[in-house]
Amino acid sequence: MTVTGIIAEYNPLHRGHEYQLIQARRLTGADYIVVVMSGCFTQRGTPAVLDKYDRARMALSCGADLVLELPVRFACASAEYFASGAVSVLDRLGCVDHLCFGSECGDTQALCLAADHLSQAEKTPEFQRRLREAQKSGLSFPAARSLAFSALSGTDPSLLSLPNNILGIEYCRALAAQKSAIRPFAIQRKGGYHDTALKETADNAVPASFSSASAIRKALQRADTAAVRPLQDCNTHMPEPAESLFGSLPSISRHLLFERKDGRGIITEEDLAPLLRYRLLQLLEQKEKQTSSSLTVFADITPFLADKIEKKLYAFTGWDDFCLRLRSRDLPYARASRSLCHILLDIRQEMLDQSKSEGFPVYLRMLGFSERALPLLSAIKKRAASPLLSRLSAAGKQLPENLLPLLQEEIRASHIYQTAVSSKYGKPFLNEYQRQIITPRLQEPTD
Repeated sequence: MTVTGIIAEYNPLHRGHEYQLIQARRLTGADYIVVVMSGCFTQRGTPAVLDKYDRARMALSCGADLVLELPVRFACASAEYFASGAVSVLDRLGCVDHLCFGSECGDTQALCLAADHLSQAEKTPEFQRRLREAQKSGLSFPAARSLAFSALSGTDPSLLSLPNNILGIEYCRALAAQKSAIRPFAIQRKGGYHDTALKETADNAVPASFSSASAIRKALQRADTAAVRPLQDCNTHMPEPAESLFGSLPSISRHLLFERKDGRGIITEEDLAPLLRYRLLQLLEQKEKQTSSSLTVFADITPFLADKIEKKLYAFTGWDDFCLRLRSRDLPYARASRSLCHILLDIRQEMLDQSKSEGFPVYLRMLGFSERALPLLSAIKKRAASPLLSRLSAAGKQLPENLLPLLQEEIRASHIYQTAVSSKYGKPFLNEYQRQIITPRLQEPTD
């Protein structure tokens, strides 16, 4: 069998993602598509608009055969850790042939070459000197790295300045570092990652231009603000024509966003703002009593950022507002948001450092599978380097001791997410231990 992996967030799954799933299967000749997907929190440091089981259902309905969970430690980390954690999941399955990903350039060879050159350049004193100088001038780390690398190698700076190229390069570096036999395969991305306007579609089947996930989330947030709850009424409140939003989404995504009957809807970072503020106040009080250490123990937080958080804490009015107060020329909004997410979820730098030093060990946890995936599951059970986890109650017996803290982090993050859902929509709390993976009989939503 030929198996192709995809690393995704599906926040939410839109027509561009559906196109990638179709093209990945066609271009790599895949018999099966395995998706490694972020859980309830994303690399931008924000909660996903819908929980991971809903998004797994989207993926399975649009062509995926198996959806696995990317542990939260990696899901909301910087590009290096995000890519390394996800590649580790695919590699440990023991049967994945290709890793298919979108990029602005769509040139697999160029990305692999850039990945190799970057890994070599980072070891040189000249690169480190140029990187420090660029950062001192006020550039963010990604911009400074792109400038230093381009100056030394003569490489097109867009390879290290455009978001999907950056991730593609990190996937290639992770495959090389982990000595994986998986072959990278880039597909040129259609549409801009940061586009904020919805695109018109030629018809319901073939988009003229794909709307970005950013544009779709902004439209959903405006609808959520207008309709409050539930989101089903958004087509009567939408600032943009509802057709632009609906046409950007496959039918399964439209159903789970607008037609569900369980009374639940989308979650945004503002729904978690009260929990974040309480967490920050608690940590500050503990520090004043000398019962806890500095905020710098959390991933991505420098002494400068920790000091800034403490000084501006009492001006906190919301997640977005606080990120705007924290950002600067050398601290992008996304980095600020990701840092706050690490504090909320108690993700510490030593955890990421330990994962890196140990070669990124991960558990293999199913979120869902399709009816046709049974031969794939049999192959994985024979070849995988770790057991394929389907029930949390069995984790203590199936997983080695060093992977249990990684799973506990994910369970805690899911419960924090469900706390926000329960509070916002007045619905019972969904305990992670009682959730069901999406099997063929549960694939089509009945809620």
